[in-house]
Amino acid sequence: MKTKKIFSAAFFAIAIIAGTTSFAQTKEKTVMVGGAAMYPSKNIVENAVNSKDHTTLVAAVKAADLVETLQSKGPFTVFAPTNAAFDKLPKGTIETVLKPENKALLQGILTYHVVSGKLNAADIAKAIKAGNGKAVLTTVQGGKLTATMDGKKLVLTDEKGGKSTVTIADVNQSNGVIHVVDTVLMHK
Repeated sequence: MKTKKIFSAAFFAIAIIAGTTSFAQTKEKTVMVGGAAMYPSKNIVENAVNSKDHTTLVAAVKAADLVETLQSKGPFTVFAPTNAAFDKLPKGTIETVLKPENKALLQGILTYHVVSGKLNAADIAKAIKAGNGKAVLTTVQGGKLTATMDGKKLVLTDEKGGKSTVTIADVNQSNGVIHVVDTVLMHK
């Protein structure tokens, strides 16, 4: 009988701990990206690996050896292209840049999608308004992105004139913020 009570007490304690953990995670304000909840308490990489829409980006980040960087304190603003965005690139581009000999090129492409600091969509919109309709963002790669508004949509223009629209804004992370974009941005 004593063993049964101990077992029941242990089971009850485990149920409470599991319920508390689950409750704590559901209290966080999450955004759904690629079918997965993005938790503000997790870092950029911990969240991105769960998005089914960002498998190409995650593979590229791993191939470029940028996982550790994007798990660091930051903060970073990441404009994260979806798998569909990568699919818009010319045939064979992804396979080519993922090769080990093209690691520097891949790092340049990926870091062109990252800005130092945490810039929410409202921060960028405010900068656009202050800049008479545009804001220039300097990327970690050293290039420039021009942010503008198209109605209520945030649009980024790369140095080659390519445009990418933010489809999901303000996906907060423990080390910054992600804005999902529909096109890969390219520097010179």
